[in-house]
Parts: sequence; structure tokens; C-alpha cells
Amino acid sequence: MMFTSTGSRGLYKAPLSKSLLLLPTVLTVLLTVLLPQYQDLLIYNLQAVRHGMQFWRLVSGRLICLDLKDTFCSSLLIYNFRIFERRFGSHKFASFLFGAWILSAFVDLLLTEALRFMFELKVDVLPAGLLGPVFALFVPFYSSIPRVQVTQLLGHVSITNKSLTYIVGAQLLTSSAYMWVVACSGLIAGMLYYSNKLAVQKFLRVPGWAARCGSVLLEPVFSDSEPTAEAPLGMGATLDIQRQQRMDMLDQQLLLSQLAHLRRNAQQQQAQTGLLNWNRFFPTLRQRGQNRHHEGPQQQQPYMHPPDNTAVAEEQVARLMEMGFSRTDAQEALRASNNDINIATNFLLQH
Repeated sequence: MMFTSTGSRGLYKAPLSKSLLLLPTVLTVLLTVLLPQYQDLLIYNLQAVRHGMQFWRLVSGRLICLDLKDTFCSSLLIYNFRIFERRFGSHKFASFLFGAWILSAFVDLLLTEALRFMFELKVDVLPAGLLGPVFALFVPFYSSIPRVQVTQLLGHVSITNKSLTYIVGAQLLTSSAYMWVVACSGLIAGMLYYSNKLAVQKFLRVPGWAARCGSVLLEPVFSDSEPTAEAPLGMGATLDIQRQQRMDMLDQQLLLSQLAHLRRNAQQQQAQTGLLNWNRFFPTLRQRGQNRHHEGPQQQQPYMHPPDNTAVAEEQVARLMEMGFSRTDAQEALRASNNDINIATNFLLQH
């Protein structure tokens, strides 16, 4: 399970993530504001499960959050983790959530019993909501999402593209006294399902017929069209930065359109050689702008594309291969994007 941005904004191609954002939030507001008398039915009470045989609480108590702060943080995390649904599809994403949800229920019971036996710490009530699968998603997020440094604070603290997600997870972890129990069970469940050591993916998965029914119900309501509007430029940016951002966006659009055209007209050649080197066919806007700046409008030299044996960083190739792409495609994408792993990954994900 892999990567960050796919080049599309919002929740494009992620109907399940959108439903997990909207429905639990609406139900939480109803239960906390309009129908507080029914909250007792959704309390995740392990004492009632063990001694009162109220096993239905393992379902009802682990679906709807009863705290608005927990709902807000978990919604932010689901929004960030929508990349897994885009990458693997709603069926596999739903299977991961379902498997982690089932496994975390058993781990909850085991952890609370272990705490009572070893430390005489009696834990009767845990935070309610779909929190186990949310924490379980940190496992593929940590293992498969490339870590790209964005900036540094005070010259020592590194800020990456994953920092905000970890900060939101830490906020959710500290929101209540026993949230750490739910977090631990979710992480353990995520590791068990993601590693598939016990072949749990074979048994704990959403059936095909259920996935088809969910697709029929959710996609017409929660699907949206691919965004076509140009992404807004950074507020407060200087004219040079805005110009550079526009050149980068146009450059990527040209690369994508050229690649789509080449794939339609050269399918057999692509099957033999993998991804094509886009720089082989046309220069990038940035390089053309540099040529104009240094050589003048009347003395431009023809652009020479980089050779096919351009060196690529093995570490970046390994990252792309961990995300499920072949070595040949990873090398070609990195060569074509000048070893920019973000651009290379966007191209590989979209095509």
C-alpha cells in the first residue's frame, strides 16, 4: 500500500473514504447534540461484554465516535489515508479496514486482560468509534509512503510530507486516558494484516458480492468527477515563485498529455520497453525558459534530451519498487523526471 499525492485533489476516486468521512460525522453530531439518550447503546464497555454477554457492543461500540474531538481527528486521518483507496481500489481498501477492525477487537480484549493480570489495571470502557482501523492504517503509511523532506526548523528538526499526519495521530492518541490501548491494538492488527504472516488476508476480506453492492450504493452518491480546474498558486508568493509554479504545472500537463498520446499510438513498443522517456520527445518548460534566459531569443540551441543511461538513485528505485512498480518502469520514470521521485510516482500512479 503506497504513496502520497496522485496529482488529483480532494476525494477523487475515493467513495469509501468520503462515506467514512460523512456518515460517522453526521451520526456523531446526532448522538451528541440531538439524541444523547441513546449514547449508552454505543458505549464500548468491555465489562458488559465479558460479564453481561453483551457482545453486540463489540460492533456498536466500535463504529460511532461519541466525542467530537475524536471524530475530527479520525476524519482528518481518513482523509489523508484516502491515497490507499486510490492506489488499490475500494475493494482492497475496505478489506484492510474490515480485517483490521476484526483483529483489533480481539486484541482489545487480550490487552485489557493482560493489563488486569500483570498490573492489576482494570480497564472497563474504551473510546468508541472506528479507531482501531484508523490506527492500523499507520502501518502501511509508515512502511510504504516515501518520506520526502519539506523543510527544517531551527536547522535540526526535519519536516516531511508525513509530519502533519503523525501530528494528528499524536493528537488523537492523547485525547483520552485509554486511547493508547485502542492505538496499540490497532497497530498490532495493522501489522498482522499488512504482513499477512498468518494468512489473515485470505479469510478477513470483504466478499466480492458485498464489494459490488457497496459500489452500486456508494459510487453514485459519493463519487465525483476528476478535478479539471488549475490548482491555486501559493498565497503571498513572489512573482518569480508564481511563474515557476505555473511552469511546473504546465510542464507536468504536457508530460501527461504527451505520454497518453504515445501510449495510444505505440502500445506494442511500450509493452516491450516499459515506460517511455518523455524528455526524449520534447524539452521541459523550465529548460526552455533557462535557454531563453542565457542565450537570448535569437540564439536558442536545440534541446538535447538526457541519454537513456542517465544515472538514477538506487534508493529511489527501491522506494518505487516497494510501492509495487517494476524496476524497469521505476528506472524509466526517474530518468524521465530527472530523478524527481514525486513527479515519477505521480506519473506511475496515474498511468
